[in-house]
Amino acid sequence: MDDPELFRQGGFRLAARLFGVGDVRGDERQVARLREFAQVQDRLADDVVAWMARQPKGHGRKLFEEALQGGARPAGPLADFFAQVDAKPYWVDDERLVRGAKAITRAGLLGLFPLGDMSLMGGYLASRATKALVGTGEIEYQATRRLVETAAWWIDVTTPGALGHGRKGYAAALRIRLVHAHVRAAMNRRDDWDYDAWDRPVNQVQTAGTLLLFSLVYVFGTQLLGLRYSARERGDILHLWRYIGWLMGVDDELLPTGEEDAWRLLWLLAATEFIPDDDSKRLAKALIAANAAVGEGRGAVGKVLSHVSVAVHSSISRLVLGKANADFLGLPNDPVAQAAIVAVAGVNFAAETVRRLVPGATALQERLGEAGRRGYVKRLEKIFAPDTTYAQHMRAA
Repeated sequence: MDDPELFRQGGFRLAARLFGVGDVRGDERQVARLREFAQVQDRLADDVVAWMARQPKGHGRKLFEEALQGGARPAGPLADFFAQVDAKPYWVDDERLVRGAKAITRAGLLGLFPLGDMSLMGGYLASRATKALVGTGEIEYQATRRLVETAAWWIDVTTPGALGHGRKGYAAALRIRLVHAHVRAAMNRRDDWDYDAWDRPVNQVQTAGTLLLFSLVYVFGTQLLGLRYSARERGDILHLWRYIGWLMGVDDELLPTGEEDAWRLLWLLAATEFIPDDDSKRLAKALIAANAAVGEGRGAVGKVLSHVSVAVHSSISRLVLGKANADFLGLPNDPVAQAAIVAVAGVNFAAETVRRLVPGATALQERLGEAGRRGYVKRLEKIFAPDTTYAQHMRAA
C-alpha cells in the first residue's frame, strides 16, 4: 500500500528518516481488521452512563465520584466498571510508569506545544472523529476553555506517581472515559448521525488514535523541537500511555507494546482516518482563534502577542503536518516564524546534549519541568477555573 498523505511530507516523513522508523506500512487485511474496531465502543462505560440516566438527578454522578475515592460500588454497571479498572494488568511496570512520566515532565511547558500544535491540530485531520466534537458544539465555541482543560488533564495523567490507584491521574483517566461515554450516548440519540459515513461515535479506533497523538506524536514532536530521549525513555513514555489507554477502555489489541507497534498503528490510522473535511477546517479555525486569544484586552501589545502566538503555533503545526494538510486546514504560512522554530530546535538540541553529559542535570531539569507545570496549572485555575471533574461536559453531552 502507498503511504498516506501524513507520511509523504512534513514531520512524519522526516521522523521516518531521522529516527529509523523503517517500513511500517500495513496491508489490506490489517486495514480490514482495524476497521472492525470502528464499530466497537466501550460497553462497561456505556452501561454506567445508561445506569446514571436512570438515577435521580446527580445521584449516579455522586456515586461514581465516591467510587473513584474507594467508596461503595452498588451491584450492577458501576461495580462491573470498577472491577475492570481495579484489575491491574500483568504487564504494568510501576517503575516504568514513573520513568515515563519523569521523561515527559522534563520537557516542562515546552511539552504543551506538541500537545496543541501536533496532537490536537493533527487530530482534526481525522474527519470521522471530528463529527462528535462538532456535534457537542463545545470544542468549536469554547475552544480556549477546552484547550486549557485538555492541557490540565494531560498534566494530571503524566505527573509521576499520579496513576496509582485512587490518585489524581487515575481519576482523571476514568473521568474522561466517562465523558466519552456521555458523548457517545448523546450522538447515538441523534437522528442525523450517519453510521455508514462516520462509524460509531467515539469508537475504539478513534480512542486509540487519541492515545497515539498524546504518546507517539508527542515523543517525536518534542524530538523535532530539539528534545532528546534515550530508547529506554521513549519506551517508558509509551508504556505509561499504554496503561492510560487501558484505563480509558482501549481494547488490548489496539494498545501498542512499543515504538514499532505504535508507528505501525499510526500508519494504519493515517491511511484510514486522517482524511480531513470542512469540519476539520472549522475546528482548526477555532484552535487558531484560541491561540490568538492570548492578546485579548492588551491593546497594541496584545495585537503583537496574538500575531506571534498564531505564527508560532501554526508554524509548528505546518512543520509537522506538512504543507498539503496545513494548507487544507487554513493554517497561516509564515516562513520567518518557521525558520525561528527550526533555530530554537537547534538551540534546544545543543542544550539537551549538554544535559545528557552533565551529572545531575537530568534530575534538575525534571524538577524544573515539574515546577513549571505546577505553576502553569495554578495560573489556569485562577484564570479559567477549569472543571477537572468534567461534570459540565457530561451535562452538555
